[in-house]
Amino acid sequence: MDWKTLSSEYLFKDDWLTARVDTCETPAGKIVSPYYVLEYRNWVNGVAIREDGMVIMIRQFRQGIGKTLLEIPGGTMDESDPSPLFAMQREMLEETGYEFRNWISLGKIAPNPASSNNYTHMFLATGGVKVREQQLDHNEDIEVVLMSIDELQQLVLENKLEQSLHVTCIFYALMHLGRLKMQ
Repeated sequence: MDWKTLSSEYLFKDDWLTARVDTCETPAGKIVSPYYVLEYRNWVNGVAIREDGMVIMIRQFRQGIGKTLLEIPGGTMDESDPSPLFAMQREMLEETGYEFRNWISLGKIAPNPASSNNYTHMFLATGGVKVREQQLDHNEDIEVVLMSIDELQQLVLENKLEQSLHVTCIFYALMHLGRLKMQ
């Protein structure tokens, strides 16, 4: 079922977004053109749990939908990050000021494989201890929000979290913790 890419042309290139147009051929010989693909760096996100069992969430404005959202920490992998885990540890420290004793990979997912080329790597971090203040990028304004695992689970069950990549990570984390309960 794999398509063959006959040609690719870049329409726009930037650090945060690259757009290209492909001409493809299906196994049946049908030509699909134009086919637009957005190229992004890989992303990371993680459910963060402090030593006392409280979950660390963040609240920030999201321009794409024009709303302030409650989310889990995460971000874009830098070219200098040697691994997704390194990137997640860096993002977690920058956004929350916390370091964690234990890290579990929850896998990777493709945010939108129909038109985007990247993956999101998901993590569960436990044993968090605050070691410094946030060190945010110039365009970030992030509020740290603490809640219990029960409160986080209830937000998911009531469909109160809107960032789908984060909800997926939370589901995997709750399953790993044996806490996913349907009511």
